[in-house]
Amino acid sequence: MRVIQDSPALPGTLRWAVWLLLGEAAAVALVAAYLVYEDLTGTANNIVVALMVTAFAAAGAALLFVLARALAARRAGARGPAIVLQLMLLPIGYFMIQGGLPWAGVPIIAVAVAVGALLVTPSSTKALGLG
Repeated sequence: MRVIQDSPALPGTLRWAVWLLLGEAAAVALVAAYLVYEDLTGTANNIVVALMVTAFAAAGAALLFVLARALAARRAGARGPAIVLQLMLLPIGYFMIQGGLPWAGVPIIAVAVAVGALLVTPSSTKALGLG
């Protein structure tokens, strides 16, 4: 007979980090869907580059989703890659602000900083078995 133990609920900090990662995954998936639409209907100067950008966006959405699921399952190895992705979002947000899109750049930076901070809090660290 197999015994199933209930694990305690995720702490609020880790739960919020997971939800924000899932939100990021959804946003990037929408960008990928838009890029697929553009690939199918637009005229590209270089179709290979267009398809690679689309594939990169789709892979980014998938990776964010997988990391969110892994963190929800308390897999400690997912924290480092999740933090690296958040650090990669900072220059993207910065250059969006510099390019005249502060309405997009500021939230990207804010969410990236929030997720990174939530993942390194003592309660999240303890829940992941790292502290």
